Amino acid sequence: MREIIVISGKGGTGKTSLTACFAQLARDAVICDLDVDAPDLHLLLDPAVQRKEPFISGHEAVINPEKCVSCGACASMCRYGAVIETSAGYLIDPMRCEGCKVCVVFCPAEAIAFPDKLCGHWYCSETRFGPMAHAQLFPGAENSGRLVMLLKQLARRMAGERGFELILSDGAPGVGCPVISSLSGANLAVVVTEPTPSGRHDMERVCRLCEHFRVPVAVIINKCDLNLDEAGRIAALCKEKNFALLALLPHDSAVTEAMVARKTVTELPDSPMGAQIRVAWSKIEFLARIHTSQGPAPRPEA
Repeated sequence: MREIIVISGKGGTGKTSLTACFAQLARDAVICDLDVDAPDLHLLLDPAVQRKEPFISGHEAVINPEKCVSCGACASMCRYGAVIETSAGYLIDPMRCEGCKVCVVFCPAEAIAFPDKLCGHWYCSETRFGPMAHAQLFPGAENSGRLVMLLKQLARRMAGERGFELILSDGAPGVGCPVISSLSGANLAVVVTEPTPSGRHDMERVCRLCEHFRVPVAVIINKCDLNLDEAGRIAALCKEKNFALLALLPHDSAVTEAMVARKTVTELPDSPMGAQIRVAWSKIEFLARIHTSQGPAPRPEA
């Protein structure tokens, strides 16, 4: 089974728009949106939800006002400022609570409960391009890395049930826990960057992360005509690091046109950019097959 992850190192490079194009071009693939904090692949793929499940992670302290004696011990011990004193007594701000349990342990009246915390939901859906696994964390919710791993396991199970040999994932921007989790088991990382100083800098960071976990890297320079000098520097970096340079895509209003219509660029008729993306996808499939024969990347250490 081949696993291709599309990442960017930073937001705004066009990663999700390109992933949607690849989903349209792929055959017999499970699509997976691993940007669980701010998912948006569903905006283009319009999934029909078949299954919705809660994502439970960690705990959250809750004060029982009937038992609380207003001693203030919880407020004095909380290092996160989550315990708030009001005219009606003490309460806990769920946006600040880190679930450390100090207030629960030291409450003399045993007035603080510690239930499981609902952090969001995950979904199995159907799109016009095939099955999709995706999720949405609540604002400020934790354990995005764990939810990413849950989605990857779900996508593998969906692929196995349908006899599919490809999982195509849209990763999160940056280099944090969600990205690290998304690289587990990947055969190829497609890094989408833009020709700006911040685009090049963040691309270098995420490529170092891929190298650390021994995930092969291929690069797409999007909006390459915004800064030809920076595009040249990125191309030179790819040559130096032996990264496959898949495409240099120009800034094209067709992307906005497709986005407004909730379509992919490759669904637009007679789109020059769509033709370039098709060529890039054929290269991605070729590279993924080569690297799959060499085995998946090792799982990141905890």
